[in-house]
Amino acid sequence: MADSEQHPRLILRNFLSLHLCKELEFIHKSCCTVGYRPNVFSTTLSHLIATNSPHLIMPFVPIREMLKEKAEEFFGCEYELFVEFTGLISWCKGSSIGWHSDDNRDYLKQRDFAAVCYLNNYEVDFKGGLFYFQDGEPSTFAPMAGDVIIYTADNKNVHSVGEITEGERLTLTLWFSRDASHDEDAKLLLSLSEYTLNISKGAIPSYFPLRASNNMYWFPPEEASIYESGFDICFARLHVLGFDISASDKESYVPSLDSSCNLKLLEKPLHLVRGNELLVWEFVNILHALQVVNFYNWKASESDTAEVKGSSSINVISLSESQRQKIDCLKAAVLKDLQSAETRFGHLTHGKKNFQQSFEWISFFAIIFEWEAYICNLQKDILTSLPHWQMYQAIFCLPQS
Repeated sequence: MADSEQHPRLILRNFLSLHLCKELEFIHKSCCTVGYRPNVFSTTLSHLIATNSPHLIMPFVPIREMLKEKAEEFFGCEYELFVEFTGLISWCKGSSIGWHSDDNRDYLKQRDFAAVCYLNNYEVDFKGGLFYFQDGEPSTFAPMAGDVIIYTADNKNVHSVGEITEGERLTLTLWFSRDASHDEDAKLLLSLSEYTLNISKGAIPSYFPLRASNNMYWFPPEEASIYESGFDICFARLHVLGFDISASDKESYVPSLDSSCNLKLLEKPLHLVRGNELLVWEFVNILHALQVVNFYNWKASESDTAEVKGSSSINVISLSESQRQKIDCLKAAVLKDLQSAETRFGHLTHGKKNFQQSFEWISFFAIIFEWEAYICNLQKDILTSLPHWQMYQAIFCLPQS
C-alpha cells in the first residue's frame, strides 16, 4: 500500500499465479495485433471474439472480478465500478511512455482507476521498462510476474514507463469507471450475440481462429497499405521460435510482386517446418499454427510424450530443394525486415529451459491434441456461461456446482 493518501495506490505482490501469467502470455502471443503506440502490441477481448476465439476470454473472467473487488474495497467504492477495458499489452524494444495521468485527455475523463498486472519478469524476460510514479512512494516499480498495481487515474498518480531495451514486457491492463455507459460487458455481450445466434440455430462453432485483416498484423503500421518493408507479426513470432511455414499442396506458393497475395496465403491451410523437416499435418491458417506453437512453449515441460497414444503415426518428411526454395521465397515476402522482427520478438533466456535445443516432433505432435482439448474445454465453459451472462447483462464467474 502506498504511504500517502495524496497518492492512493495499491500494490499486490504475487496476486496472479505463474500458471495464469503463462496462460495469458500464450493468448497474447497467439492472437495479438499491432497496438496503439510504436513498438506496442495488443490483444483485446473484443478482438478475440471477432477472430472466432471467444472461448479465450474465459481466463480473464475471474481476474476482472477479483481486481474490481480489490479496487472497490481499497478505494471505498463498493458496487460502484464497471470494467471499462480489458486488454493484454506488450512493449517491445524502443517503446516507452512519458509522464502522464490517465485523465489528461477529454476522452479519458470517465476513467476512475487503472490496474496493471505484470505477466513476466524485469531483467529476466525484458530489460528496461521500469514503472515510475512522479510523486509518492513507491516511486519506482520493477515488474515481476504476478504483481499488480492499482491506482487512481488522475493527477495524483502521474506515471511513466522507461524505455524497453531488450525483450518484451507483457501486461494485462484494466480500466475501471463509475459511469455505466462505459461498461465493457455490454459491448462484449453485443459482440457475442451473433455467436449465440449460431448456437441457437444448432450450428456447432468451430474452435479454429480466423485471421483479421492483414494490415492489423503488419509492422510497422505505416507500411500496412503497401507492405514494401516490415513484417507480418504472426510469421515473425513463429520465426523467432524456430519455425517456418509451407503452403499446403492445395495452395502452392507462387512468387508474386503483389504482397497482398503473399499475405492471403497466411489465411489458408499450411504446414509447419522446422529446419529441413516438414510436419505432414495441415493447420487451417497461420493463427491456428501459432496457437499450437505457443501452447507447446507453455506446456512442453508438463507433457509426457511417452504416454501419447498414436504418436507413432506422426509423419515428418525432409524437404526437397524445390520445397525449400518456395518456403524461403514466402518467408522473404512476408518477413521483409528479418532483423527488425528478431529485435522486436527475440526472447531473453535467463534461467529458462531451452526448448529450441530439446525440440522433438513427437512431443510437439502430442501438443496439437492437448491444444484441441484445452480449447474445447474453454468453449464448453463459455457455452455454459453465455445464457447467464445474457440474462444479467454482465460477465461473471458462475458459482461452482
